[in-house]
Amino acid sequence: MKASKIAYKPVGLALGGLSGALAGTLFGQLWKKLGNDEEAPDATDEGRTWGEVLLAATLQGAIFALVKAAVDRSGATATKRLTGSWPG
Repeated sequence: MKASKIAYKPVGLALGGLSGALAGTLFGQLWKKLGNDEEAPDATDEGRTWGEVLLAATLQGAIFALVKAAVDRSGATATKRLTGSWPG
């Protein structure tokens, strides 16, 4: 395993936590603008429709994937600039 890949592990873990928090915030803000309620429905919310639950899950998944990819790519790019070697 390359040294840059090993050195990047803690950075990747920190960026993962950051991306999760950022994605959660973005999803919450978007849901407030789109939905009638303050909070997105859980899959087991009896008072919510299938459509609401599935829409919330779809949006949440898309936002999490987008933010994770953007943060991971930015971290790898920054690592290459600093070390001269791609961490992946």
